[in-house]
Parts: sequence; structure tokens; C-alpha cells
Amino acid sequence: MSEAGTAPDSAPEAVTAAVSAVLEALNATDSNGTETLNATAKFVATAEGTALAYGSLVFMALLPIFFGALRSVDCSKSKNAADMPETITSRDAARFPIIASCTLFGLYLFFKVFSQEYINLLLSVYFFALGVLSLSHTMSPLVSRIFPASFPNKQYQLLFTQGSGESKEDIVNYEFDSKNLVCLLISSVVGVWYLLKKHWIANNLFGLAFALNGVELLHLNNVSTGCILLGGLFVYDVFWVFGTNVMVTVAKSFEAPIKLVFPQDLLEKGLQANNFAMLGLGDIVIPGIFIALLLRFDVSLKKNSRTYFYSSFLAYIFGLGLTIFVMHTFKHAQPALLYLVPACIGFPVLVAMFKGELTEMFSYESSQEVLPASPRLTYFPTISGSPASLASSMDAVSMAKGSSPRHRRLQSNFL
Repeated sequence: MSEAGTAPDSAPEAVTAAVSAVLEALNATDSNGTETLNATAKFVATAEGTALAYGSLVFMALLPIFFGALRSVDCSKSKNAADMPETITSRDAARFPIIASCTLFGLYLFFKVFSQEYINLLLSVYFFALGVLSLSHTMSPLVSRIFPASFPNKQYQLLFTQGSGESKEDIVNYEFDSKNLVCLLISSVVGVWYLLKKHWIANNLFGLAFALNGVELLHLNNVSTGCILLGGLFVYDVFWVFGTNVMVTVAKSFEAPIKLVFPQDLLEKGLQANNFAMLGLGDIVIPGIFIALLLRFDVSLKKNSRTYFYSSFLAYIFGLGLTIFVMHTFKHAQPALLYLVPACIGFPVLVAMFKGELTEMFSYESSQEVLPASPRLTYFPTISGSPASLASSMDAVSMAKGSSPRHRRLQSNFL
């Protein structure tokens, strides 16, 4: 599923940014998900409607993890520098919960001081652009297969530079082809639909694209880093959901495609249904990048088996199912990572101990498969927490790195 030569050079970067920002802004079953997966305030959902909503959320969560992990294998082998993934180191992982917490609380104060209406208007425009690029990048492999070989696929380049001679610097260097234009056109239609209607289907299309690109383009360098990241976000998630009302407040105020939603009253109201169960993208991307790492570890073993990938994938299903069960039983918001982290780490570790491959698993370095010249994260924003972390972390990355769009990888946060 390699996308080299099909996606614009800057698409993966823009997507990673979206994803990175989105990543933690969405952490948790909405992490604020607190009221998400079990959205039950005044509406009493039928058993059928509830089952349909929960089942659909689980199915949608599995799609970006499964296909994103597969695409991450091709991404790590790409010879195209523009398609190279972002590598998360142990230092980045240790900072993550702290930066996420600061971003989340900052957004909480922001929503308390300024008008929610205008803030969300700006965020809608911001995510429109990121969503169009992300969805276009996601669709690119499929569109490339659909078009016949005889299709006149012309190459284009949008170049904007600053200075002259040896001091010339690329401000915008965007390479694309005719197939990319088709993807951008289709994605733009979805984007306009989302801007005008904020329809839940358009929201989910963007959310799935963000999640898939996050799993594909954000790579953990080893299993130890994954344990640090998931462990830190485990504590972060539990504290902000059970310890304060900050995450729930931000999640309710934040209007952006940083969560997957599905109506519990779909059977009664059809596509106009409006009582939603929700799942934050952070609860998909954070475990997803760890599951993708284990798939690359499986590939490195050259045993033609996917034991660790399937065990972690099943662990994710178990953890998410347990989250939904507890939420539905106690009618109280739950931090999804409270259940997902022990499952996604514990299952593969037990399998490795049983097979006698624990040492090999923890000594595996994913970055060894990436070209030495591949970009690395020098500034890693929030990957966990509130929707707010999203916008804030993305802007922080741009200002901190000061690099051109072509060489800048977007980073994201999810609630």
C-alpha cells in the first residue's frame, strides 16, 4: 500500500500535523469521552439503538488501526523523504503527558475567557484545511488503483521561495499530480459539507482520516518508548477525567472532527438523529501507534506470522469493550486508556514471555528500518488529552521549528 509517488510531498506532513494535534486533543473516550461513549443525558436510548451505536464505534475504531498499521509498514520502507514517518523517542514520550496537560488546561481557560462561538469558527476553518489534506492522503492509494494506466497523470509543483542565491529558502514546495487533484477535489466537497452542516457523517470521514494517518505516520522507535508513552497518558487520562471537570468541559466546548460519533437514535430519526455516543481519536491513535509498532516487529522477525499484531489488536477490542461495559453499567464517564493501556501492553508481553521472545521484543528498534536521513521529532506536542491540545500543539510546533511546510511534520493531540 505504499503511497510513494501518489501523495503530494507535503500531504504526509500536513496529515501528521493534523494527526498529531488531533491525536491528543482527542485522547480518551472522548476522554472527555466521559460523556461520549454513553451520551445519555435526557434521551433514553433503546437497547437496539445503544447496541448499534456502540458496535459502530468499535468497528470504526478498528478500521484506522488495522489499515493504518499495514500502511505504517510500507511507510517505514519508503525511499521518498516526503513519505517518511515521524519518530517518537523515549524523551518525546516522557514529555507528552506534561505538554498535553498544559495544553488542556490552557484551552480550558481560553474557553472560559473568550467567546466559544468565535473560537470554534476559527477551529472549523483550521480543521477544514487539515481534514481536506488528511482525507486526500488517505484516499490516494485507492484512487491510484481505480484510474486506468492510460490516464494522463501530469505532474505539478507549487513553489514559493524566499531570498535568492545560496540564501534561497523554500517557503512552500508542494508537488502533486492529476490523481492528487482528484483526491483534493473529493476531499474539498466533504470539507464544505462539514463546514456548512457539521453533519456527523462528514465529521466521521475526517476523523477516520486523521486517525488512520496518525497510526501510519507517527512511529514509536521501540517498545520501551511505547510503554512510557502509554503509561504516562494512562495517568494523564485518569487524572483529568476523574480528578477534575477540565477535560469534560473542553470536550463539550470544542467543535472539531477530533472524535468519532454515532447516533443512538438513528433507528428513530434516521440520518437526522442527534443524540450521539462518541469516541475520542486519542483512544484510537495512541494505542494504534503501539499496535503498528508490534506489526513492524512481527515483520522484522521474518516468520510469516503476525502473532504480536493480532494479540494486541484483540487486546484493544477487549479493552474498548470493557470501557463501554463499565460506562454503560455505571452511567459515568470513563477514561478509555484506563482499560486500553493495560490490555494493549499486557497481552503482547504475556505472549512474548510465553514464546521466549521478550528480550527480542524490547530490543527491537523500529527506527533501524528508516533511512538515516529521515526526519525526527525535535519538538513533540501534546498527544493526549483534550480537544484543545489540538490547535495549540500544532501552532506550537510551527513556531518552535520555524521550518518550511515541506520539511515540517505536523503533530497532534487527541482527547
